[in-house]
Amino acid sequence: MTRIAATVMIVLAAALSAASAQTTSSSSQQGSPMTPVSPDVLQDLAPTGKLRAAINLGNMVLAQKDPATGRPKGVTADLAQELGRRLHVPVELVPFDAAGKVFEAVKTSNLDVMFLAIEPVRANDIAFTAPYVIIEGVYMVPQDSKITRVEEVDRDGVRIGVSKNSAYDLYLTRTLKHATLMRSDDGIAQFVKDKLEAAAGVKQPLVAFASKNPGVRVLDGRFMEIRQAMGTPKGRGEAGSRYLAAFVEEMKASGFVADALKRSNQPDAAVAPPAN
Repeated sequence: MTRIAATVMIVLAAALSAASAQTTSSSSQQGSPMTPVSPDVLQDLAPTGKLRAAINLGNMVLAQKDPATGRPKGVTADLAQELGRRLHVPVELVPFDAAGKVFEAVKTSNLDVMFLAIEPVRANDIAFTAPYVIIEGVYMVPQDSKITRVEEVDRDGVRIGVSKNSAYDLYLTRTLKHATLMRSDDGIAQFVKDKLEAAAGVKQPLVAFASKNPGVRVLDGRFMEIRQAMGTPKGRGEAGSRYLAAFVEEMKASGFVADALKRSNQPDAAVAPPAN
């Protein structure tokens, strides 16, 4: 019996050791919720004791409204919740229906983090991380349009519907030489209503719209690469900016961003490469 008991003890010890190693590995991969965070980081990122994260529901690649709960979900919501978990603070997801409205709110509200495309005019007020996702800006035109290539859009007489203060609005404002931008809260709706020559936008929603509306088509190729990043208002301390930058790099490298995109049915969005 002594020999049997000894054998059982050895087997149990080995099993417990393996379980402990597996738990340690899993905890390491996920980031321990008990990892201490410096007071400076907390003051910079969550000065009120909770993390207020702006979520842009106007970009279906990055955020969607959960039909069951009405709450935001998607890669940006997942990143905000994970950041709050690591900071040990509650998270408040603040929804917006357009990127331009998020940017306008940076100066007038107490947002702590936001998810926006990197643009020079925004960088005056937001300290951006490196991008976590790369998406494409494309054009949509009427099915019978003579325009067949991206390069043909920028010419006299072409009116392009854009969502006001979106990343592609800001980019095209800087780069177009001949075409005219027609700004509104919904560039696609204006394109249809006013029978414009083109609409500009994020690839996925334009492709989805074209698939349901045979009177339009999306041009092959892109006119811009949209680099989606996290950011915090300028004027917050360097400790918070550094922490946020490192957080984004870890989320990309660990597969967190890729997994979140798959969970939200956005597999075509590309995870951004590591920061230089």
